[in-house]
Amino acid sequence: MDKQNWEPGWERSLLEKLALATLEEQRQARRWRNGIRLGWLVFLVLLVWFGMDRSTASTDISLPHTAVVKIEGEIASGAEASAEMVNASMRSAFEDKGAQAVILLINSPGGSPVQAGIINDEIRRLRALHNKPVYAVVEETCASAAYYIAAGTDKIFVDKASVVGSIGVLMDGFGFTGLMEKLGVERRLMTAGENKGFLDPFSPQTDRQREFAQAMLNQIHQQFIGTVKAGRGKRLKETPETFSGLFWTGQQAIDMGLADQLGSLDYVAREIVKAEDLVDYTRKDNVAERLVKRFGASMGEGAMRAVRNAPGWH
Repeated sequence: MDKQNWEPGWERSLLEKLALATLEEQRQARRWRNGIRLGWLVFLVLLVWFGMDRSTASTDISLPHTAVVKIEGEIASGAEASAEMVNASMRSAFEDKGAQAVILLINSPGGSPVQAGIINDEIRRLRALHNKPVYAVVEETCASAAYYIAAGTDKIFVDKASVVGSIGVLMDGFGFTGLMEKLGVERRLMTAGENKGFLDPFSPQTDRQREFAQAMLNQIHQQFIGTVKAGRGKRLKETPETFSGLFWTGQQAIDMGLADQLGSLDYVAREIVKAEDLVDYTRKDNVAERLVKRFGASMGEGAMRAVRNAPGWH
C-alpha cells in the first residue's frame, strides 16, 4: 500500500492497538500466575488437613495410659524442643483425664537456659494444677539445659550409661585481632555506645568487658543451681564438682543424687505409673505444616518486594 493512501492518524491507532494487546497479555499472565498460586494454596491446605497428627488428640474419656512428651535435640526457640512446642505438648498430656502420669522422654545435650526455664516453670504449674506426677526418663543424654528441665520433675530415671549433668553456663566465640595485625588488616567498626561492639570477634576485649560478661554468666549459673537445688532437695549430695559443669554416667548421677534410679520408658510406665499403654503427645511440625510455613514466608517476601518496588516507596 502506498504511504499516501493511508488514513490520517494511523500511527495513533496502531499504537493504541499495540498498547491494548500488551495490556491484555499482562492480564492473562497475571490471571495465570494467580491461578497457579491459588492451586498451590489449596494443595497445601489439603496437605495440612490430611497430614495433621491426630494421635495427640486424646479425649477426656480415653482409657488409662501413660502420657509421653519427647524432648530431643537442641532446646532452642523455633526448634522442636522449644518451650512453645514442649509446653503445648505437656498441657495436652496433663489435661487428658486418661493420662495417669506424664513422662518427659529426654535425649538432649542442652541449649537455651531461657527456654529451659520456661519449660521448668510450666512443669511445676501443670503438676500442681492437675495433681499428676511427672517423671523424666533419660535416654542417651540429659545435659545442661536438658537437665534444667529434668530437675523440675518428681523423679529422674536414667540408663546406667546415660550422660547426665553439665550444670554450667558458657559463652563462646573467637578473637582474630592478633591474626589481623599480622596480615595487616584494619578493622573499621563504628558504634554509638562504648561497649556496643564488645562481642565483635575482630575487636579487642577490655578487662571491664570481660568482667561484665563473666558476671552475667555467674548470675545465670546461680539461677541454674537454685533450680536444681529446689527440684532435687535433700536427694542431692552436693560436692565441689556438682555444679562445676562436669557430666557423669547415669549410675554416677544416681550416686550423686542428680538422678533417682535406673529405668527405661517402658519400665516407668509399667512399674511406676502402673499404666503400660503409652500415648505420645509430642507436637511436631509435619511435612504439610513446614510447606505451609515456607509458602507463607515466600509469599510474604514477594509482597514486601512488591511494596518496595511500588511508586512512592522510599
